[in-house]
Amino acid sequence: MNTNNHLVIMAGGIGSRFWPMSTPERPKQFIDVLGCGRTLLQLTADRFADVCSPENVWVVTSAKYAAIVHEQLPEVPMSHILQEPCRRNTAPCIAYVSWRIKAENPLANIVVTPSDHIVLNVQEFQRVITSALNFTAETDSIVTLGMQPTRPETGYGYIQADMSIASARNREIYRVDAFHEKPDLEVAERYIRRKNFFWNSGIFLFRVSTIVNALRIYAPEISKIFESLLPVYGTADEQEAINREFPNCPSISIDYAVMEKAEEIFVFPASFGWSDLGTWGALHDQSEKDKNDNVCIGQRIDLYETHNCIIHTSQERRVVIQGLDDFIVAEKDNTLLICRRSEEQRIRQFTEE
Repeated sequence: MNTNNHLVIMAGGIGSRFWPMSTPERPKQFIDVLGCGRTLLQLTADRFADVCSPENVWVVTSAKYAAIVHEQLPEVPMSHILQEPCRRNTAPCIAYVSWRIKAENPLANIVVTPSDHIVLNVQEFQRVITSALNFTAETDSIVTLGMQPTRPETGYGYIQADMSIASARNREIYRVDAFHEKPDLEVAERYIRRKNFFWNSGIFLFRVSTIVNALRIYAPEISKIFESLLPVYGTADEQEAINREFPNCPSISIDYAVMEKAEEIFVFPASFGWSDLGTWGALHDQSEKDKNDNVCIGQRIDLYETHNCIIHTSQERRVVIQGLDDFIVAEKDNTLLICRRSEEQRIRQFTEE
């Protein structure tokens, strides 16, 4: 295991899409969505266990979630749980942790990942990550993982790759031609027919010197803030300084701030059963199903004449369902959700009002 490998987990989102399981007080990254005894945050850390050691793991989160992160990942040093005082999207998040890591290890080779995705083939995932880290360690390049699309998905951004020639250093890695926003269905269908479009996973790899230099060039208003804080990183004054300066950052994604502008951007097309687990419907698609295409996550669930449903129960009460087709049934504490899978988004809007 390379001691310069560092993992950054972005865990600051409010992720309340799995209502009533998730709430603003405990977003989806901190709950056991899969019913396996591990939260999405813990599963994220687990699949990097053979890539970097716990002392090289960093979590960037909201100040109000820091205690939850420490509770769920006690092996991560408290000094590596970085607390954002407010939400400013992914560019300031990555800038902060990059300068913080640079202050500790200027030779660091970093992989940045969201905290709320699922990966079914962990062995292949680890192979791809290790291969990509070897590539970034030897070059001044930024690599993003592009997921092989399995359907014309309108909920993901896309990466357009130049597949005409692979990198000489790694035959699985190609230059990025362009990043594309979430398309409508017609455009998404056109993308997947062309074979050189991949889902944007939001997983990035780079040397710390590479990303810091890129931020200096393409996002100077952000880089100046974190560069000015070099004297306080790792000291008792760090959090106070971050609380004061972080709100001055523009709210902008790393894609807009750097990736769409930088020249040495590459994509590693991969397939390891990935999902940006954003909805109950996505969880149904990724989970093991019974003979009637039902997904049951819970201990005491009995189904009769029921098809294409997802049932998620966290309590010990018995649940008996008859005659439902294409429904979500989810309960948590004193709240029970029953709705058609096609109406999930509309129901979520009702609950947020």
